[in-house]
Amino acid sequence: MRRIMRISGQDRVGFLQGLVTNDVSKGPAWAALLTPQGKYLADFLVIPQGDALLVDVDDRLADDLLRRLSMYKLRSDVQIAATDIQVSRGTGPAPDGAIPDPRHPALGWRLYGDTAGDDGSDWDAIRVEHAIPETLIELIPNDSFILEAGFDRLNGVDFRKGCYVGQEVTARMKHKAELKKGLRVVGIEGAAPVGTPITMEDGREAGVLFTQSNGRAIAHMRFDRMGVPLTAGEARILT
Repeated sequence: MRRIMRISGQDRVGFLQGLVTNDVSKGPAWAALLTPQGKYLADFLVIPQGDALLVDVDDRLADDLLRRLSMYKLRSDVQIAATDIQVSRGTGPAPDGAIPDPRHPALGWRLYGDTAGDDGSDWDAIRVEHAIPETLIELIPNDSFILEAGFDRLNGVDFRKGCYVGQEVTARMKHKAELKKGLRVVGIEGAAPVGTPITMEDGREAGVLFTQSNGRAIAHMRFDRMGVPLTAGEARILT
């Protein structure tokens, strides 16, 4: 379930620009709010609508996101309000007024209006095929790092737009270090609950299993522990 908030006021674009990972001045964008230490707090879509910006966020994170945005508002000419706007989505022909999902073409379109729902697309299969993380599954507040989650590959971070909360850590991970772990698509024989540790034969942990579909899965992997026999519970993991 999603919640749509409206941010209005003369300073709305500059306000978000100084907080979130992406450039919200160029049209619909996927972005995240981070801790000062660069860890993920929430991800959301930002959609221009006339003289306002819509923020489309998972309902379970909405109250905390609203609290944090309000804390940063200070004296900015910004108003943040709840709305009754609903979102529908699909991968077939886009209805009038729909926008392409900015993360990946395979995610189709989103339409903001009076009704919610989708066209029955297999979203887990789509996400697994393209290693697209989902809020509160692969993206875990106060734990995930957005580059390990693929935000740069999925148009969720802009390295040229200037400072934002957590920018220094994110930029350092991008330019000064080689990632040693992150989300990968793996094969799976069997099944195991989301969050099951992936282990080597000697018991050392190699990663964590997440969304599964059609014999494949998204996993957060240590890259130096791939290519060897791995299991997740009773399931066999193929890398």
